Amino acid sequence: MPSSVILTMHYYPAVSTLRVIFVTGMIYDYKNVPEKIYKEMKASSSKGAYLNQHIKGWFDYKKVS
Repeated sequence: MPSSVILTMHYYPAVSTLRVIFVTGMIYDYKNVPEKIYKEMKASSSKGAYLNQHIKGWFDYKKVS
């Protein structure tokens, strides 16, 4: 299901990093995210809500751009 907040996301299993690209063009990398969390977010009906509830505040992040 498309998101009104998240344009796309990628998961890098070798480094357990979730990259989230927002519709605004901003890009964030969330570190040490288990692949299970990525798969749950991918399957979620509201990716923005999932991000807010299960990732933000739980995992360190770095603003890429």
